[in-house]
Amino acid sequence: MKKIKIPIGPQHPALKEPISLRITVEGEVIKDADVRLGYNHRGIEKLAESRTYVQNIYLMERICGICSHSHTTCFVQGVESLCGLEVPKRGLFIRMLVCELERIHSHYLWLGVAAHEAGFDSLFMYTWRDREVVMDLLEIISGNRVHYAINTIGGVRRDLSEVQKEKILEGIQFLKKRMEYYTNLGTTEPSFVARVSGVGILPKEKAMSLCAVGPTLRASGIASDIRKDDPYAAYDEIPFSVCTATSCDVLGRVVVRIKETMESIKIVEYLVKNLPSGEIKVRAPRKVKEGEAVSRYEAPRGENIHYIKSNGTDKPERVKVRAPTLANYPATIEMLKSGFIADIPLIFAAIDPCICCAERFVEVIDTKNENTQVLTMAEIKKRYSKSQGLKKGSSVWPL
Repeated sequence: MKKIKIPIGPQHPALKEPISLRITVEGEVIKDADVRLGYNHRGIEKLAESRTYVQNIYLMERICGICSHSHTTCFVQGVESLCGLEVPKRGLFIRMLVCELERIHSHYLWLGVAAHEAGFDSLFMYTWRDREVVMDLLEIISGNRVHYAINTIGGVRRDLSEVQKEKILEGIQFLKKRMEYYTNLGTTEPSFVARVSGVGILPKEKAMSLCAVGPTLRASGIASDIRKDDPYAAYDEIPFSVCTATSCDVLGRVVVRIKETMESIKIVEYLVKNLPSGEIKVRAPRKVKEGEAVSRYEAPRGENIHYIKSNGTDKPERVKVRAPTLANYPATIEMLKSGFIADIPLIFAAIDPCICCAERFVEVIDTKNENTQVLTMAEIKKRYSKSQGLKKGSSVWPL
């Protein structure tokens, strides 16, 4: 049978963000796949070099809307290690509280999207309705439903009152009951289970060799979680389990996220009930001493890494972000192979992709010149403004 190449994207009804897939099929079966990046030019890493560390907190928060707290936490942890700051325990608990509420929010959102891709729109509407409760709790804590702006270098910006703690516990009890219902529905409903079972197979050995992260890795039977493997904040004091599945398919990724949501609900309860007294932050210096730091964080999608290089001023010399979506692309290609064309949206959605997380830095390459040239943001604006456009023979690619 003849092999045919099918382009999907960068603009496609099944893709919420611009990315290009090149699928090689034989009949209905996928024989090979290729992911092409570079359609989302944001330049965030370059912008970070011209802003102070405090200004960069708000810039890092806008890398992603769903896991905005993940990026700010990862960033401030790196800066705090460079400054030698010890965040007060109360500040760490509040920071972790927002971390886990964000994880619940992200997994609720993902479960709805996965249900939608599988044609189970009732579950999609149920989960997104209940997701509003989590967003309301985050608004109670921070004043914001999406970008919480709770982090600062040295701790957090807002404290919790007794009334807020009661509201959080009340909301969490509601979510716990609803999650028990989803646990039963998402793992026993015949049509849904039949649709996601055996789809997007990623064997344990392949998951390890391709360096998959997060629920994608744990659904292949590997209990790897930065909160346990390399504890940050006060996670070494918090009782929780790393959730895994052994089916190595989309159903396994559903199970892992449902179990993780229940664990996060338990963590939130523990944090609120055992919130220590004291200060929520310490004073941080304006200038950061020269050095380098690597910060790791278990985001809802998997391991998030921020590299920060300081030159002794109030602005970083370099900020590099490795988001979990980028780490899961090689595993996605493996999952697509031997699947069917109709499975592509479901398999791709199973890693919970965030294209804007993965693409942040812009490099301008003159294809007529052998020397690659990295330009400052001011030079990019001057050379390639809207009035001029990109010169003929030039291309823009993200690093």
